[in-house]
Amino acid sequence: MRAALGGLNGKAFDVVIVGGGVNGASAVQNLAAAGYHVLLVDKGDFASGSSSRSSRLLHCGLRYLAPGSSIWEFVRYPNRLTVALRMARQAMVSRSQFVTATPERTRALNFCFPIYRDGPYRSWQVDLAFRTLAALGPKEVSLGYRLLDPPAVRGTPLIQWLRDPERLIRVAMFREYQFEWPERIAMDAILDAERMGAMARNYTAVERLERMADGGWRMALRDALDPKAQAELSAKLVLNMAGIWIDEVNRRAAGGARPKRKITGTKGAHIMVRLPPECQNYGIATLNRENEGFYCVPWRGLHYFGPTETLYEGNLDDIRPLEEEIEFLLGEANHLLPSLGLKRGDVIFSWAGVRPLTYDEALPKGKRSRELHDLGREGMPNVFALTAGPIMTHRSAGIEIAKAVASRLAPSRQPQALSYAARLFPENQNSPPLLDDYTGIKIADLHHAARHEHVTNLVDLLFRRTGAGWTATMAAGAAERAASAVADILGWDQARIAAEVEAYRAYLAKHHLPAAG
Repeated sequence: MRAALGGLNGKAFDVVIVGGGVNGASAVQNLAAAGYHVLLVDKGDFASGSSSRSSRLLHCGLRYLAPGSSIWEFVRYPNRLTVALRMARQAMVSRSQFVTATPERTRALNFCFPIYRDGPYRSWQVDLAFRTLAALGPKEVSLGYRLLDPPAVRGTPLIQWLRDPERLIRVAMFREYQFEWPERIAMDAILDAERMGAMARNYTAVERLERMADGGWRMALRDALDPKAQAELSAKLVLNMAGIWIDEVNRRAAGGARPKRKITGTKGAHIMVRLPPECQNYGIATLNRENEGFYCVPWRGLHYFGPTETLYEGNLDDIRPLEEEIEFLLGEANHLLPSLGLKRGDVIFSWAGVRPLTYDEALPKGKRSRELHDLGREGMPNVFALTAGPIMTHRSAGIEIAKAVASRLAPSRQPQALSYAARLFPENQNSPPLLDDYTGIKIADLHHAARHEHVTNLVDLLFRRTGAGWTATMAAGAAERAASAVADILGWDQARIAAEVEAYRAYLAKHHLPAAG
């Protein structure tokens, strides 16, 4: 059960973190380990924003080395090459660290990058990019890179269906990794932070930020599930990790604050389909016809295509896939693999999110380099904001943030050792599975999450805690069973069970456009 928000009233923290996505979760974990008295709040559920809407790939960083229209762009703009190399190294280091430290949350995949005679890149350029990545990253987790000639492609699952085989020069094969799944990774970090004494509260919105005479900040909080419940507390330092809502949070600072725009949002949509079973361990990384990154990624017996890349200036609290985006993705999927002939009826479900990229007036779709902004010169001393932090580098972001905090503030507690181990559900062989089509989620897992992991509703439980929503059926048919299983723990009566089931199915219909039936 959630503790009353009033319990935070009058409390003083070293650091308050606003935003509980993967970067906020990493920040609270690292700061708790460093000995800071820290609170994490999110106006929604943990990792329910952009973190939950990603391509969920632990990228090797290849996309950062794509110069754009031609390789000469790196020659004309050497600063872009510097940023690209920095981001690629971050990706390779993060890839190695995560796979080594938390193998339970990753899955290795065979990925290919097709090289066409009329494509934007030659074989030598792709070869140079992979050799650069290998030189930038640790050696513990290999890229498994190799170049295949067209005859070797013909018998390889999935890539044997690539378009225009007569124009295919070579295929670069490499090992990519996948997160299983981002929301759970954030929850792992938050639970570890709580183990070390941090406090975390979801559905808790920041209403106002007010500077205090000692340089700290007074914060007014409101419970999003009970608007009458409010609290005021103080923090010596504030971290704005709210992702696409960063500018919105900054605007709530009173008294001389002059925050500049920090975020440019680009929307990415995906579609999930079912391909032949022999393709389950194979994916494709390529470019769409607009010269933007495009992927075909295996997932739990299915495959998803995406993302889109469009500027988003709409309602940040109402982000969902649109039919025209689905049609665009189907068109690109069929261009890539024309023999599949995918139609709208083949789309099992879809999803969309907005990337919190760094605002740069010279780049209409934002800057992809991760940046930690010190807002002191904008009338917000002792406030930092992180932009363009991809999921794959969230652990290094947490370390960078902890160093920035340490440069301003000494910890008030003793340091502890953080743990990157996955917070696995207790083994219970006697517990039946929740779903018929995916046996990896047991009823006992729901019980554990409801008792220990800040669950407030069925969407929290089935998407962010257990991942049941990210299956072929999206747990639509099992929603009532799931709600009934945790009703005693969460204090739900029959009316509440029915309401949760209805709300869950409405959430699917609005945010995922699942296939009929």
